[in-house]
Amino acid sequence: MTRPTLLLVHGAWHGSWCWEPVQTLLVAHGWRVETVDLPSVAPDEDRPGLHDDARAVRAALDAIDGPVVVVAHSYGGAPVSEGAAGAPNVVHLVYVTAFQLDEGESLLGVVGGQPPSWWKVDGDLFTPLTPHEIFFADVDPDVAAKAIARLRPQSYAVASDQLTAAAWKTVPSTYVVCEDDNAIPVFAQEAMAGRAGHVERLPSSHSPFLSHPAELTAIVEAAAG
Repeated sequence: MTRPTLLLVHGAWHGSWCWEPVQTLLVAHGWRVETVDLPSVAPDEDRPGLHDDARAVRAALDAIDGPVVVVAHSYGGAPVSEGAAGAPNVVHLVYVTAFQLDEGESLLGVVGGQPPSWWKVDGDLFTPLTPHEIFFADVDPDVAAKAIARLRPQSYAVASDQLTAAAWKTVPSTYVVCEDDNAIPVFAQEAMAGRAGHVERLPSSHSPFLSHPAELTAIVEAAAG
């Protein structure tokens, strides 16, 4: 069998840079790894939404020959579910404390209809008020500081856009529950994990790619076979 390519998709406010520790390990283990930068992060004046991000994911998938395992973090789970739907080369989805949403659902809808207290909404953009506490509580302080400096504003359109397709309904999936996550409560992760075929757990904050890269890499490799 052809070893699948791994496509790593970041979450809100982040970029593909956040995967660097995991990507380095995967490449050292012989995997082909691709990433995608979602257009809704640091958006231009057009303020892209979830469906623009989904199209970016789909374009990345279409550019890869052979089977693909897609790994999504946090918000990235939403455009991955949308963009990977019907893609013939996607063989597995890995949701890392991610929004494994269904058709008709939105981020804002699943968090109760109101922005969480740590979202700072400024017109059609939003940013995290306390990123160290929310994202990087168990990350080395120097690494966390560098990551925080790289966060960028996010188009607020992604919060209310609803999914029109859900790839996990036809593609096998793994959900990684991060047990010390301050961004997505464990009970919410577990509810979404009920949609996955397999569940793994990490004693991690919201950012296991920085705090537990070796453990997360092992989960991704197991999912990719």
